Amino acid sequence: MAIIAEEFEFVVGVDTHARTHTFTAVHASTGAVVDTAVFPATSAGMDRAITWIRRRTGGETVFAAVEGTSSYGARLTQVLLAAHIEVGEVRPPTRSSRALTGKSDPIDAEAAARSVLGRPRDQVMEPRAAGTRAAIRILLASRSLLDHQRTANRNALTALLRGTDLGIDARASLRDAQITAIAAWRTSNSTDPLIRIARAEAKRLALAVKDLTGRLTENHKALAQLTEELAPGLQSVPGVGPVTAAIIICAYSHHGRIRSEAAFAALGGVAPRPASSGNTTRHRLNRSGDRQLNRAFDVIVRTRMSFDTPTKDYVTRSRAKGKSNREIRRNLKRYVCRSIFRQLQTIMT
Repeated sequence: MAIIAEEFEFVVGVDTHARTHTFTAVHASTGAVVDTAVFPATSAGMDRAITWIRRRTGGETVFAAVEGTSSYGARLTQVLLAAHIEVGEVRPPTRSSRALTGKSDPIDAEAAARSVLGRPRDQVMEPRAAGTRAAIRILLASRSLLDHQRTANRNALTALLRGTDLGIDARASLRDAQITAIAAWRTSNSTDPLIRIARAEAKRLALAVKDLTGRLTENHKALAQLTEELAPGLQSVPGVGPVTAAIIICAYSHHGRIRSEAAFAALGGVAPRPASSGNTTRHRLNRSGDRQLNRAFDVIVRTRMSFDTPTKDYVTRSRAKGKSNREIRRNLKRYVCRSIFRQLQTIMT
């Protein structure tokens, strides 16, 4: 299988930031640095960068190794693809690799280019697709923020009701009916400033919780609609809902981004790591990879363990063999990853 150094004449490494992007062009066959330049992270700056690449590479085949294709380098990735320059996603250098070389933007850009030279093209991860998939990522980020805000307001309301007697039993978690009743309170006419202010603040927090709950419901419906458009039938898989389906679609993105089911398992942090020693042969959980994708698999597995009959039967058999709950979940997550990847290969366009 041909490596990138054999398929392309030049590789351009890009270290992306909020204000500027640093480009380093490397000759693929010799590894020599052709040139390094810095351009503003603006539309005009990116157009200048494309012109610079064309001039430095003489119109030969170019591969761009870009850091942060879903964050600082998202717009640049689209510009490069529109200019018919193939793009691969690379990770920033580790601390250990920087021990002897130090760190600067040109050093990181050169490291990005060199990191892909000896790798086959299908082993360099493609950037996530834009369009509807990008909209799903925005909804997921918004949902996380809304959920944190609602939790904070709910906790603040509970603490207020437990510290001040306003006629609400807050010994347990507040029910939705209680929050609705607090949100409907009228302005207090109490002469006690503590009661008056506490009731006003409680009403404000309750209204905020109700508003955020409504926005989360709308977000949930939007995720369900978009994920069904991209992956019809995925939400019918046992344990898969709109949120977990959206996380999986964002990680998978499109055909070709992830080369195999094993690579998908590694991305999701569900590929078991060997942890054997001496006469003990065992594996441990993988704590690397996309933790949101790992969380989605964990939610699916825990849901299935509670209601899915085949999964419950497997859990019973595994416990009889002496396996721990952690080992059982690890095996089930690997199985779920495999089955969902195969389904995505079939249903996604």
